[in-house]
Amino acid sequence: MRGATFRGSRRDAPLMVEGPQPGALKALGDLVRLVLRSRAPGLAWRVAAALILTVAGKALGVAAPLLLGKAVNALADGRSAGEGMALAFAGLAAGWAFVRFVAAAAPQARDALFQSVSLAAQRRAAAEAFAHALLLSLDYHQTKRTGALSRTIDRGARAVDFLIRMLLFTLAPSALELVLAAGVLWGVYDWTFAAAAVATVGVYGVLTFAISDWRIRHRRELNEADSEAAGRAVDALLNYETVKSFGAEARAAADYDRALADYTAASAKATGSLALLNIVQGAVMSLGLGVMAVLAGFEVSAGRMGPGDVTAVVLVLIGLYTPLNMLGFAYREVRQAFIDMEAINALAREQPEVADAPDAGDLPAGSAKGADLRFEHVGFQHDQRAGGGLQDLTFRARPGMTVAVVGPSGSGKTTLVRLALRLIDPQKGRVRMDGADLKSVRQASLRSAIALVPQDVALFNDTLQANVAFGKPGATLEAVWRALEAAELAEFARSLPDGLDTRVGERGLKLSGGERQRVGIARALLADPRLLILDEATSALDSRTEAAIQRTLRAAMAGRTTLVVAHRLSTIVDADLILVLKAGRVVERGSHAELIALDGEYASLWRRQTRGRA
Repeated sequence: MRGATFRGSRRDAPLMVEGPQPGALKALGDLVRLVLRSRAPGLAWRVAAALILTVAGKALGVAAPLLLGKAVNALADGRSAGEGMALAFAGLAAGWAFVRFVAAAAPQARDALFQSVSLAAQRRAAAEAFAHALLLSLDYHQTKRTGALSRTIDRGARAVDFLIRMLLFTLAPSALELVLAAGVLWGVYDWTFAAAAVATVGVYGVLTFAISDWRIRHRRELNEADSEAAGRAVDALLNYETVKSFGAEARAAADYDRALADYTAASAKATGSLALLNIVQGAVMSLGLGVMAVLAGFEVSAGRMGPGDVTAVVLVLIGLYTPLNMLGFAYREVRQAFIDMEAINALAREQPEVADAPDAGDLPAGSAKGADLRFEHVGFQHDQRAGGGLQDLTFRARPGMTVAVVGPSGSGKTTLVRLALRLIDPQKGRVRMDGADLKSVRQASLRSAIALVPQDVALFNDTLQANVAFGKPGATLEAVWRALEAAELAEFARSLPDGLDTRVGERGLKLSGGERQRVGIARALLADPRLLILDEATSALDSRTEAAIQRTLRAAMAGRTTLVVAHRLSTIVDADLILVLKAGRVVERGSHAELIALDGEYASLWRRQTRGRA
């Protein structure tokens, strides 16, 4: 089915969020709600155990250096005590090693316990975003690059996992560790040590955040370049036939290479700014350790501390630096994760132009002969293009009737089909099926009663059987074969080495145009709809196959209403009603014989198409 909706000429930008980022509390609230609805197995006890292990690990990490300090002090104070003091030192050292091991093992155990929760939340975010994207209207998808949209969903889902690990298990525990360390240093030694530790961490954090904020621009440019490169690659691969037919392989590759060049330049800027951040962090770390060692040395020389205490305070500060090493990375990535999460939230906030009403119900039962389709003074105008659309369209397709629509390109034929499928809603008038306004019917119920065979049949990169059975989930193998027989495709399917298990390739490109169209016909016949819509359904077939398919379609039309969009007038001479559209209006209507006798637009088209025939 050819597109009738205007595609703007502007370059489609990646889904990136500019401007201020969402507040931390709101983002955390969104994250917590996502975790709660993740339906992870053992959610409550896993979350509780993870929090307990996190706090215990940090507390033991601060306490471990104190044990080693006591061991060194004991050894220094008991040089003449002999074997007993050696055993005491060994016991304290072993205790330090054990406590340190538990402190290191606790995060690993926490990650193992919480992994299923994190993955469930990531899965939930991706599934919800993907499902919502499928619900969005046709116009939205026609103005978005498939590659960029897919990358937005992927990055947003990964951001969920990253934010959980960084916010709950890295940044928050690091703040707790700083509080514990400052309290221990002040309580066990002197307030100056606590002040030095807090000041060092404060300076480290301020400089890290400042440089990371500056680096956000580079990261945004990197993401935009990444999305642009991915979008160009997917565009070229999806339109492989067009690229090949115009000999544009080198041009497409050059466009992709230019996008990669932009990505490389952005990556170089990001890497350079990261190196600056690491140098500044290293300088602050070294300065803080030096200050702490000097303070401890003064205390030892004054007799208020032992040599083991010097080791303890230095190890406490080094313990703080271990998570701080990741602070710049964590802060930058958390900011970026907020951007990615906001992008997926922005996608979730997109409202489909066509949505089920709160009180929408199922389509009423229809006649055994098919649907009763009515267009009542329907008007639809495309916002971004001059002309096109429909104006005051009124007609009725009674059960069992075949209604054909003809007219030049841009006359509104595709718009009419989309209105019948409720891919768009009329701006004026109403479309009814079996007495119900389509706006009051659930879309799933409506679409289950309609089958479309478009001019360009789109197939999934799956097996032939899966593509035919897509029209009726759960269809039996026998039903699939019957549909293939009816579509004149069974002999071809039997000739394939893998039969129905043959994969048709991306968008069905392993099949010829005629074979793809017959798969579309088989899919529609298997669905057994009330309303069958044929949009140039035989345009890609040769004359012999078209004649056979026309006989099949005439048999398929029995017992159902059919709406046919045609350019080849020879395919619709048996239609009960023919509508001739021009500039969105019905200029003629009637049967083939009546329109020929009228000697107007339809008769003129008929003469042009039949001129020169024997």
